[in-house]
Amino acid sequence: MITTFPCSLIHISATATCAALFLIGAVSCSQRTEPPPLIKETVRSGGSAKSDGPAITKNPFPHETGDAVAGRDVYRFETFGNEGFWTDAMRLPQGVLEAKFTPIQALKAGLQVDIEAISPDMRDAMAAELKTDLSPEKAPKLNDVKTTVALINANAVVGIIPIDTNGDGKLDVMAGDKVGVACTICHTITDESVYSIPGGGSIGRRIDGPANLNLDMGALLALAANSRAYYPNLQVTLGGKTIGRAPKGLTPDSTEAEVDAYLKNREYYPVGTFDETSDGNGNPVKNTPLLRTDLAAPWATAGEHRRLDDISNASYTMNLDQTTLVTPEGKQFMAMIGGAAGEQLTHDYETILKETGVTNYPFVKATKTGKVGKPESLVGLRVDNKKLLDLNAYLDSVPAPRGAKVNAEVAARGKELFRANCTTCHNVDQNTMVPPFLVDLKTLWPGYNPIVLAQRAEPLSPIQNSPGTFDDKMIVIDASHYGSKRGNALPLLVDLDRTTLFLHDASVHSLDELLDPKRGETSPHPFYVRKTSDRADMVAFLRSLDARDKRK
Repeated sequence: MITTFPCSLIHISATATCAALFLIGAVSCSQRTEPPPLIKETVRSGGSAKSDGPAITKNPFPHETGDAVAGRDVYRFETFGNEGFWTDAMRLPQGVLEAKFTPIQALKAGLQVDIEAISPDMRDAMAAELKTDLSPEKAPKLNDVKTTVALINANAVVGIIPIDTNGDGKLDVMAGDKVGVACTICHTITDESVYSIPGGGSIGRRIDGPANLNLDMGALLALAANSRAYYPNLQVTLGGKTIGRAPKGLTPDSTEAEVDAYLKNREYYPVGTFDETSDGNGNPVKNTPLLRTDLAAPWATAGEHRRLDDISNASYTMNLDQTTLVTPEGKQFMAMIGGAAGEQLTHDYETILKETGVTNYPFVKATKTGKVGKPESLVGLRVDNKKLLDLNAYLDSVPAPRGAKVNAEVAARGKELFRANCTTCHNVDQNTMVPPFLVDLKTLWPGYNPIVLAQRAEPLSPIQNSPGTFDDKMIVIDASHYGSKRGNALPLLVDLDRTTLFLHDASVHSLDELLDPKRGETSPHPFYVRKTSDRADMVAFLRSLDARDKRK
């Protein structure tokens, strides 16, 4: 029962974007040093004293920054060696070829294609075929796995990175080059200027930062020829018990077909989510944006990382290469966090790697620090720190999407409702520092009634679980390692017009649903607007929010 705190985890909020409102739901309208009473519903006027927010202007957890221009390349193309994991352990390229995975299928799985990376002749050929009914007869290239490979070789499939591992100066997966994964797979979209599949991916100019809410990560993981290599981040059985959305957990004896069936089940692994914690729990969380990180901290759903570069390092050294968990340092970390369950998980994972012929791991290129369990090097590894600081600078600079154009009068009414009822926690102006406190789970979720599964040495809180999915991400992970409470960090409220998933467990599917009292008093984030007209006003205001950059 352990975790990595990786990239789809990073959400921009007090939790950070890599790593998910964005989480307008994973956090709520309440909490100071002592959390105020729950606000059950909003009213047209006079709920709480009107304000513009907690008025916190200084980030208590600032991060260093480097060169933003260099950081863009780190964000888009850096793998730190994880191509070994994705090619030799997961065997993703092999799976793509065996499944004859076509560009049409890639788009249906939510992948994004950067039109500016494609050669003019391929662009023209694709443009002609996109005007057809996309049948194999009329769109042969778009229905051919060879085109998929060509797009990967061109570095056009966002987040799927070809690496010249054979040193011949060319990128060619068919000639032995390997394929890695970058954080952009979850945190970049395109402008859809060429093509878009409803509910799927798109082709256009890349837009870094927004969450890819149509990414079917489960299906992509199942595409790998050895998806069993992803075992620590799946729902498994530990100590005879399993935690997650599936009624039955996977085991070391589970076949490739059984692992793939779990990954392809949308009830277990919803579209737009990514299970990025190595804890053996089935807890896919909503993909979050990675942008305007100058406004946020701490990072991750539970605020477990104070510094942006630390959560990025955890992503690269654990989530994107899980074989680090079976190094001596990784085993030490897992035992430290998960006790007997952590030890069982690493033992079972090591068995799977041996059975499936995975060798020469770990693959990540990082320096040993000798500091296991520390935020800067959870498994005793740290990738190139200069690149992490360059990445910090770029993520700080990535602009937030513009808010929706809505009726100004309606939005003004919604703004007043928001000011009267939600500003104990949230700011009206999203260009203001996100409040850095955590909202405790009982305040955020009145139905939270956990059972302690195991005690841990101080300062770590007990491993504990409550029925339902909302706390599954936090059964093992929280901010107790630095003395903070078990709770959720607050989000930057931007890009809400495009957002289709709310709360970190993706359990709510619209702003109206989020604010509707039909969800019940004991549901997560029970902060409601009872009148339909008032709720429409509030939704319009929220859809209009953005973070206009006032730094220039």
